[in-house]
Amino acid sequence: MVWAWLIGGVGLAAAAYLVGWPAWIGYRSREARDLNAERYLAWRGRADRTRGGSMSEGMTGVERRRLWIAAVLGVAAVFCFVGFFTYA
Repeated sequence: MVWAWLIGGVGLAAAAYLVGWPAWIGYRSREARDLNAERYLAWRGRADRTRGGSMSEGMTGVERRRLWIAAVLGVAAVFCFVGFFTYA
């Protein structure tokens, strides 16, 4: 029974990684692409001078939802690991 906690924790941690990592990578790559486009336009002298903020649009709804699901799975994994170390 004790090993069920460990197996559950490992499984939930892996699920959190598999759900959250693609969303995080997609968000970061889009941010880098936007920053590169902004730098290129500034270098060419065609940057929008009236806008003070960046071109960042933030996360999409799907990415935000996937990261929330990954966070819940991560918390459940920590709960399982605490259960394993408590009962082992």
